[in-house]
Amino acid sequence: MRKLTYFVACSLDGFIGDPQGDASAMVRFVDEEFFGFLASEYPETLPTMGRRATGTDHLANARFDTVIQGRGSYDVALREGVTSPYAHLRQYVASSTLGESPDPDVEIVPADVVGKIRELKAEDGGLGIYLCGGARLAGALFEEIDEIVVKSYPIVYGSGMPMFAKGADATDSAGVTDSAGVTDFTLESARTFGNGAVVRTYARKR
Repeated sequence: MRKLTYFVACSLDGFIGDPQGDASAMVRFVDEEFFGFLASEYPETLPTMGRRATGTDHLANARFDTVIQGRGSYDVALREGVTSPYAHLRQYVASSTLGESPDPDVEIVPADVVGKIRELKAEDGGLGIYLCGGARLAGALFEEIDEIVVKSYPIVYGSGMPMFAKGADATDSAGVTDSAGVTDFTLESARTFGNGAVVRTYARKR
């Protein structure tokens, strides 16, 4: 069974962007040290254009061979004229409004995204599935998330887009849910960086 990993950047107060979803304030923390970490440990999470610009497009996928993102996340690429933002991965976009895919390498999932993820997780293969975002998709797929990798940056938004939007009510029958409706995860690793960022990896308790 393959894993679904929510690989996400957030502020100290748990927001993945400002109220409009803009996460550009966190980009400045991707310095040489942090970029080196991403390139060596999670090279496939770097968008194809970024990989080409930094000379890292030759790097093999280390953890994921598939990516799924929501319409909002995909729109960030479309606004730049990029229709295949992760050309080195098999790409899915969950959207009931996008209609026909603007790129033959991107498959639109218009309904039953949970069913699609279960289908992908049941495939053979050693690499996993990268949940790129955004908040609504993460909320909808909460019960299917096996691992959360949080890139926490030393900024505070005060308000904004949460890691999980409505739908993540922690009623997962596959996880460990207490009487308050809270699902437990176990900290597996933590790494700190000179820029103040911390990357923590959590696994869902089974």
